[in-house]
Amino acid sequence: MDYIKRELERKFLTMNEVFKAIMVTGARQVGKSTMLKKLAESEDRAYVNLDNSRDRELAKNDPGLFFQVYKPPILIDEAQKAPELFEYIKVLCDESDQAGLFWLTGSESKKLLKQARDSLAGRICILKMYSLSQREKAGKCDLGEIGFSYAALSERSGEFPLNDLPAVYSHIWEGGMPATIGMTAEQRMEYYESYIETYLMRDAVDDNGISDTEGFRKVLRASASFAGNLVNYSDIAQAGNVSVPTAKDWIKILQSMGIIYLLEPFSNNELKRMIKTPKLYFCDTGLCAYLSMWTSRDTLMNGAASGHFYENYVVSELLRMYAYSKSKTNMTFYRDTNQKEIDIVLEENGTLHPLEIKRSSNPEKKAIRSFHLLEKSSLKIGEGGIICMADKPFPLDANNSIIPCNII
Repeated sequence: MDYIKRELERKFLTMNEVFKAIMVTGARQVGKSTMLKKLAESEDRAYVNLDNSRDRELAKNDPGLFFQVYKPPILIDEAQKAPELFEYIKVLCDESDQAGLFWLTGSESKKLLKQARDSLAGRICILKMYSLSQREKAGKCDLGEIGFSYAALSERSGEFPLNDLPAVYSHIWEGGMPATIGMTAEQRMEYYESYIETYLMRDAVDDNGISDTEGFRKVLRASASFAGNLVNYSDIAQAGNVSVPTAKDWIKILQSMGIIYLLEPFSNNELKRMIKTPKLYFCDTGLCAYLSMWTSRDTLMNGAASGHFYENYVVSELLRMYAYSKSKTNMTFYRDTNQKEIDIVLEENGTLHPLEIKRSSNPEKKAIRSFHLLEKSSLKIGEGGIICMADKPFPLDANNSIIPCNII
């Protein structure tokens, strides 16, 4: 399979100019090593994979000798398997003025991030990678983040074909794991089954100390049924036949593993009566579809959960975009105790951009009537709109537009 250019490349190379060590984290098999190997092709950089038992034992037992064998600049895969290296990396960073000495990959875990931050404070940049976005699949990863003015939307729309429901649901159902590109439906189902057993369950036991793997598997499957909904820990606990505190802990572990994403509710000192429960989304919709037992694109597209999967898809595309962007953007959702809701609230540079998500190709303007609730927040309200199945952007009013989902 040909290499697919990743959106994270730009940010990684930018950080590589100033940081001595860079770690790329994320769920298993999302393409971390592949991207870094591609970027390393043009330079003389040592490579070692700590999945190799001989190299792992050397790294753990004699880090000093390890770095005599593998001299920087170096790419170390699965760095979490030998945290003993971090103290030596710190010393080597302090002895050199050269940026980009250490490229590290690690499957996402709180333990790994804490070890890296504690040992390499001020020396390391940690970047997160997700599975393939629709933009990466389409070869459009150089467009950058979206602007929500009608003019910006219209210009961006020219880079994409017309919106198409089956094409959108193909992306949703197939997901973005690089290894699944070009697979048949049967092959993809076996891939996800193997992914769960080989990686997720092993990491649950080895990295997180979970002994009840059957209960954890049930909680994972139950989580898929809550995609696009407020988290209900009681129902998830019941499905896994575990206690509510255990269910909460396991949801946090799934989040730390890069499998699910919890979208936090918008909060502001000026706004009262806001709910505090997050909404649950899967980082990869293909894994979610497999766990939910949707065996084809069409059954998913026409099924009862199609709207929730569509919302999950939009949120996960935005999540990727802002993880790789130049500026920091905070993504939340608005919901108060009166059930008034705004699907997405983006906060950037003191400005709020409200967004609704509708599967319709012709959503009604009343879908944005909750946007005015943000006026009480004392922050500026910027452009927003309705992300939907429309073919082209269209202005709803001076601030808001119809936004085709395939251009985000």
